[in-house]
Amino acid sequence: MSVQLNHTIVHSRNNREAAAFLADVLGLEVGTEWGPFVPVETANGVTLDFATVPADSLVVQHYAFLVSEEEFDAAFGRIRAGGVPHFADPRMKRPGEINHNDGGRGVYFLDPSGHGMEIITRPYGHQQPTAG
Repeated sequence: MSVQLNHTIVHSRNNREAAAFLADVLGLEVGTEWGPFVPVETANGVTLDFATVPADSLVVQHYAFLVSEEEFDAAFGRIRAGGVPHFADPRMKRPGEINHNDGGRGVYFLDPSGHGMEIITRPYGHQQPTAG
């Protein structure tokens, strides 16, 4: 068997709120709560298990999701419709924009716990060759 990421725990201020937010933006389902975790499973089987932690122990992380062009359109539409501030860059210097890194599209936004979330249509370092 090849090595695969199976799940990760995402610390949050409120596990239900954080899981619902991400699931809504990405068009995914919130799974059944088990123990302290509220799971959101991605298409490749990786589960993000949201867990509520005390605010003073929350460490902000970054999570990037590779999506198709159609999924980007849908997710970005939900971001805009929900009034979620979004940025073309991780330092949040280009508000209200998206980027076109490596010939794709990408956008950054924060979840309710302050984690930096990103959706991209192309993995970084995989620019498509131009016709010429």
